[in-house]
This record gives sequence, structure tokens and C-alpha cells, in this order.
Amino acid sequence: MAVLALDASADNLTYSFGGHEPRLHASPGDVIVVDTEDCFGGAVRTVDDLPSQVCAFPYLNPVTGPIFVAGAEVGDTLAVHFAEIAPVRDYCFSSTFPHFGALTTTHQTAMLHDALPELVWRYDIDVARGVAVFHARQGDFALELPLDPMHGTVGVAPAADEVIMSITPGAHGGNMDTPELRAGTTVYFGVNVPGALLALGDGHCRQGEGETCGTGLEAAMRTTIIVDVLKGVETPWPRLESDEFLMSTGSVRPLEDAFRISQHDLVGWTGTLTGLSQLDAMQVVSQAGLAPVGNVVDTNYTMVAKLPKAVLGPGVSAYGGMHARMRAAAAHYLAAR
Repeated sequence: MAVLALDASADNLTYSFGGHEPRLHASPGDVIVVDTEDCFGGAVRTVDDLPSQVCAFPYLNPVTGPIFVAGAEVGDTLAVHFAEIAPVRDYCFSSTFPHFGALTTTHQTAMLHDALPELVWRYDIDVARGVAVFHARQGDFALELPLDPMHGTVGVAPAADEVIMSITPGAHGGNMDTPELRAGTTVYFGVNVPGALLALGDGHCRQGEGETCGTGLEAAMRTTIIVDVLKGVETPWPRLESDEFLMSTGSVRPLEDAFRISQHDLVGWTGTLTGLSQLDAMQVVSQAGLAPVGNVVDTNYTMVAKLPKAVLGPGVSAYGGMHARMRAAAAHYLAAR
């Protein structure tokens, strides 16, 4: 096991998945410490820094990478375990955008009325206490929210030499914006190009399901991951595994089709793991599954289909127990660090 590092210097930041040369070469089993910038590229520093004025489209939502993983070939699955996600600053920001979010007019949801105003909120971060402090912009109200660091954007290069903006989620991963992608979670991606070309960014100190206003608590992060490769195993849509849940994702518009993709994948995954027929597997998912929303604001929307592993019994193990092995490796690394 090698321990590698990739910083968030300008040379290591990209704004799309696909079309980039590797910034780092890694091997299966390697630990990689990745620094990432926030979705504003660090340009928002005060509540007076409106993103529309200090950020330049399309240079939003930078991701660090890509990372070439040796041995990953088309038709394989890349496993990425998130061992630790830690804010690197004692503050972060959230904002509304005039034409971005679930409750405002956008270019795809055209309305005659004005869009929501642009406003920025600063949250003070106290890692020791595990809280982010919200201060109302229009009044004296304040409250503490528990930190729950996660990455909104992680993925691999798409198939067929396609280049996809980092803000767009899809079958390659990308800007899925699901709070489920926290430390302790393993993410599985189908490999579309040699080396997979993994990249990640868009750290959030926390985010509600749906990301209604269009942003989470956007933060620069120092994130520790472990990578591995499952040879000859295909994964059609990004899948997540935690100690307690199996999760499938779907990212598309409209939202109901994102729901269908995630549910369809989880039904198929459940059937493969248990030997159940398609309709029997659908019964299990229908009666025991959950459906948390990732985002309803991006260029594609993301839904997650989520099934408790306990429902399937102790003998069922996804991807040959990859999550448990990576979890143990992460614990060993963090304890010895």
C-alpha cells in the first residue's frame, strides 16, 4: 500500500469529466490524500462576494484529478472508499443563484416572474465541536447544525470519449450531490476508459436531501480515499455501499425517471446478490427500500435507491466483500497515521 497525495493547485483542477490527462497515477490498494476546492473555486470569501460576480462560468465546481488507477480497464469496476473527509477552513458558504435551484425560475423552467435574489450565507465551522453555525441574513436568528462532511461530485471519465461538465451527474458519476457520499462509504463506478480517470470535488460540510437552494455548505476539503479494481465486473450506474446499506443511483431529468433508474438498478442488484427473480427482488426493494433524493437542482437530477443490508441476511455480500476489506484498510491507515 502506497500513500499518495494530490493537491488542489490550479494545475490539478479540472471542470469536466473526460478529456484530461492524469494528474496522478495510483495502483489498487493505494491510499490517496486529495485536496479539493469548494464549488466556487475559493472565490467567495465574504457574504458580499456574489458568485455571479466573482465566479466565471464555466469555471465552477472544480474537481481534483483525474487519477489514473493501474489495471482498471473497460468493463471493470472501480471501487473508491472514502476514509476521511475533513474541512480545511473554519468557514464555508452557501448561496442562492438567480437561475439555479429547485424553487426559482431557470432556463429549463421558464417563468415570467423574477428569479430569486442572489444571497450568500457564511457558516462558521467548529470541527472540534462538530458543528456549523448558521446566521440568518435577515434577522438575528442563529443555530448550530451538525457537521456531516460529504462530496457532491465524484466520478470517472465517461464512455466514447465524451466530455461532460463537472456540474452534470450521469452514469459516470459526477455532481450527484447525495449526502450519502460521506466518510465510511464505498462508491463503485463502471470503468469506461483505461485507468478509469477518477476525479472528485464539491465538498459540503453538510447538505439536506434535494439541495433545494442549489448549494450545500460549500467547503474546501482534505479527503482520504482508497482505490481498488474489480476485474471483469460491470457496474451500469454508480453504486454506494455503507456498513448498513446498499444504494443505487440514477441521474437524469425528469426526476421520476431518475427514480426509476435507481430503483431498476437496485432491483437488479438485489436479484443478483440473492438469486431472486426480478419480481421477487422488486417486492423486497418495494417493501424494505428507501428513496432519498440527491439533488433536484443540477442539469440532471439524482435519486438514490437504498436497501438495508440486514434485510438480505448475513450471507449476502456485495462485490465479494470489497467494502468490508476497504473499510478495514482505512481504519488501519487512520489508526497508524
